[in-house]
Amino acid sequence: MPESPSPLSSVRDLKAADVSAGRPFASVLVLRKLSAKTASNGNPYLNAELGDRTGSFTCTVFSDSPAFDAVRAAMEGAVLRVEGRVDSYQGRLSPRITRASVVPPEELSSAELVASLVETAPEEAASLWSEFNGFVDSIALGELKATVRHVLDEIGEAFRTAPAATLMHHAYRHGLLEHTVHMARAARVLLPLYPEVDPELAMAGILLHDAGKAIEYEGALATRRGRRGILQGHVVLGYQLVRRAAIKAKLDPDRAERLEHIILSHQGKLEWGAAALAATPEAVFVSKVDELDARMGMVQRALRNAPPGDEFTERILGLDAPLLVRRLPS
Repeated sequence: MPESPSPLSSVRDLKAADVSAGRPFASVLVLRKLSAKTASNGNPYLNAELGDRTGSFTCTVFSDSPAFDAVRAAMEGAVLRVEGRVDSYQGRLSPRITRASVVPPEELSSAELVASLVETAPEEAASLWSEFNGFVDSIALGELKATVRHVLDEIGEAFRTAPAATLMHHAYRHGLLEHTVHMARAARVLLPLYPEVDPELAMAGILLHDAGKAIEYEGALATRRGRRGILQGHVVLGYQLVRRAAIKAKLDPDRAERLEHIILSHQGKLEWGAAALAATPEAVFVSKVDELDARMGMVQRALRNAPPGDEFTERILGLDAPLLVRRLPS
């Protein structure tokens, strides 16, 4: 008699399972990414990233799998009901999917189901937004504060809900807001150490550095880069937002140029997506605070999502290493 799957498993449940047992499972997951490949023998296969609010995994679906046609026909962002067996590949969770079907839209009206699928920032969004506005209000120069406000008015609600990335850091709902507030908190502590950095210009740069991501990304359940994100990218989109806002606010040309330079250079390196290398004290400061919080955001997420009892995570792409998650004894 075939072994039946246990009740619906989260990604966290699957990562905590004994992969050697190959136990069956059933889950409802978001198809975050999908790519079609061809094996050396000419047979097609799929690489699929599936996830819920507790994490994600990548698996391979071969053409002889009963799930192949259903997964291939699904669109990124679709919700799939999947069955399979727990397995791993090169030390990572990589289940064998044996059955898959798309959950129809009418079943997605359940708030409980959607909440189980969408990872959100651990801090409450309304509190983060209130704190963010406090940082905006702390900017004394009227034209600089107005520049920040004009950008926020243009991008609207998307800034509050967007992730900060699709994969690397703060890659979940409200992640952009959380990342920005964390940077502003760090800057408030660090700025007194560096009197060479204009504190208001640096704070404005932090609050706006990733504003272009509110335009770059789209998708309610699975984040992807939209047309403008692919053709222009968040650095250029952010520069355009800030330039228009600075003109509207009548910000003096020198500050406007320096603020635009922060946006263009905040990625740190050209190979990381920067349009220019940081060449002002404020731009250097913002790019390094950005890098710090991006990396610590990866650490915080890994610690939250680590299965109980594990000593190390899987290799984290942005850190290029596994992370020790076992806590020090108190």
